[in-house]
Amino acid sequence: MVTKPFETVQIFERKIAQFYGAPYAVSTDCCTHAIELSLRYAGKKKVTCPSRTYVGIPMTLEKLNLDWRFVDENWQDYYYIGNTNIIDAAVYWKSNGYISNTFMCLSFQFQKHLNLVRGGAILLDDLDAYQVLKKMSYDGRLPNTVWKEQDIDTWGYHYYMTPETAQLGLDKIDSAIKLEPRRQNYSNYPYLPAMKVFNHDKNTNN
Repeated sequence: MVTKPFETVQIFERKIAQFYGAPYAVSTDCCTHAIELSLRYAGKKKVTCPSRTYVGIPMTLEKLNLDWRFVDENWQDYYYIGNTNIIDAAVYWKSNGYISNTFMCLSFQFQKHLNLVRGGAILLDDLDAYQVLKKMSYDGRLPNTVWKEQDIDTWGYHYYMTPETAQLGLDKIDSAIKLEPRRQNYSNYPYLPAMKVFNHDKNTNN
């Protein structure tokens, strides 16, 4: 039986959700975009960001024109975007590690435990949110249906995972599950407020 291209993506999503113990997974092209989509869906206007994390996270907060500031946080494995239930779990790989009532954002970038060169996902347990975020990740459209035949009702973004990336994930995931992951924390990242790109009014608070 021939598999439609985006059925491969759905199979990968189910496999990732099953590993983490989450009801649903929305695949994306990267973790930063997974966080962006989650923030857009949550609609929060005021958030905080750890002073030591990937540089793209505060840049995304600025891109979304949010009222945000850095905070010093000694996080391990993952952290919450402050004032939300959105988790940056880019370096987190753990069987049944999903935390209920959250949007847990994963990374499959080339340095991560499941290395797909590029890719991400949002783990969640809210069916309504899953359906909306799936469309948001894919230009507002539903997969496996000709877009011109759809009455698109959701603003979307071009952040979907390609079938080729999903297939690579399916090829690698069983081996990744067998390997012990390298744990990471805040100390693996530079102190972002010291970088020139960030406004000096983004003060840090413990």
